[in-house]
Amino acid sequence: MVSGLGLVTALGPTMETTWERLLAGKSAIVLRQPFRELPLRPMALVGQQPADLHELLEPAVAAAIAAAQLSPPLPDCGVVIGSSRSFQGRWEQLAQAAAWAEHAWLDSLPHMGAISVARQIQANGPVLAPMAACATGLMAIFQGYELVRRGQCDRVLVGAVEAPLTPLTLAGFEQLGALATTGCYPFDQQREGLVLGEGAAVLVLESEAALMERGGPPPYGCILGAGFSADAYHRTAPDPAQVGSQLALKNCLYYSGLSPAQVGYVHAHGTGTRLNDDHEVRLLTEGFSSLPWMSSTKGATGHTLGASGAIGAAVCLMALRHQVLPPNVGFCGQSIYPNLVTEPTPTALEAALCLSFGFGGQNGVLALGR
Repeated sequence: MVSGLGLVTALGPTMETTWERLLAGKSAIVLRQPFRELPLRPMALVGQQPADLHELLEPAVAAAIAAAQLSPPLPDCGVVIGSSRSFQGRWEQLAQAAAWAEHAWLDSLPHMGAISVARQIQANGPVLAPMAACATGLMAIFQGYELVRRGQCDRVLVGAVEAPLTPLTLAGFEQLGALATTGCYPFDQQREGLVLGEGAAVLVLESEAALMERGGPPPYGCILGAGFSADAYHRTAPDPAQVGSQLALKNCLYYSGLSPAQVGYVHAHGTGTRLNDDHEVRLLTEGFSSLPWMSSTKGATGHTLGASGAIGAAVCLMALRHQVLPPNVGFCGQSIYPNLVTEPTPTALEAALCLSFGFGGQNGVLALGR
């Protein structure tokens, strides 16, 4: 069961503000130039300058445990927090410094985000820090789910964080030709590329017995299952044969006990690039005889890379709780998918899927239910 949610995005510093602005069709994407040596580009920053990882992660953790009506210390809690780039911004700064501060690099190793969360909540349980490109967030949630399902933990903090607005990241995506020049328009005929954004999403997962025993709050929903694959077709492009993505979708439905007809909503990866959006539309049109409603939130929050799946899962849980489908912000009027959600849509929603597809052929599909 998901008993707590904490979310920090460019749309807002809390789950509630992000959800409200998302339903209102707002976008946090604006033109910025945080680094003089790089050109003006659309991006989605939480503040006025690129954030440090801890500035995003700590408030998301605090909000999640507060929503679950918990407080530190939580010695029996597990921690699974992922990030695809982790403290890359710090490493770039250290590389430019005349001399590295003693032990400064130790606190910015890739797994230190997860370690910092364990310290924040004073946890002694398992600590994991998965990295699976843009599928990192879904992988983190599923690993925490497995810790609870196997009885290794009664409670696990899961999620992902990303602070990707660094010179190297921007220059790299620029060289790939993946960056948009005006904005992010997922599943629109006029889409032009992705827009980088910052954010963190943290979920509190608990066994049903543990939640009932302590008299916790009504859950946001539950994790039904997941499917993952790695097709390694190309460094950056999705496999046109869709072998890996179809396998991830098939396995998710199988292990979740869902039929395609039971899926009422899909939170798509929806980066706004031509290849990714085409890939997802084909996956859904070929995998479902009756097409589910679908939208992407990256037109509002930007692409938060490894954190995007965790943010998408949080959005799915809010849709399940409020029985409202969030709109595909950034839509310009010419959809390439027939059932794109273009405005907040009340619905009777029992199950939703969240999709993530990462560089190197990382494919993830997570199923969530009421």
